[in-house]
Amino acid sequence: MKYNKLVRDEIPEVIKKKGGTPVTHIADEAEYWAKLKEKLLEEMEEFSKDESAEEFADLLEVIAAIADYKEFDPDEVAKIRAKKAEERGVFKKRIILDES
Repeated sequence: MKYNKLVRDEIPEVIKKKGGTPVTHIADEAEYWAKLKEKLLEEMEEFSKDESAEEFADLLEVIAAIADYKEFDPDEVAKIRAKKAEERGVFKKRIILDES
C-alpha cells in the first residue's frame, strides 16, 4: 500500500515487527514542513470525526512537532497566548458572532 505521508518515528519498526517491509525516506526541510502541515490537517479531520482523548493527543503531538520545527519558544508562545486572552478573551463564553 502506498502512503507518502509523515509517520511517527517508530512506525517503520512496528511494521517490521508485524512482518512488513516499510519503504521510507527522510524528508528534506521543504518536504518535512509540507508534510507537517498535511499531518495537522489530517489529525484535525480525525479529531473532528472521533473526539477522543487519543485523537486529541495525536493532534497535540503534531502541534508540538510544528513548534519544534519552527523553533517557537514555549515561554514566548505562552506570553502571546496570555496577551491575546487578556485583550480579546478566550472561548469559554461560547459567543458566536453572527454579524458585524
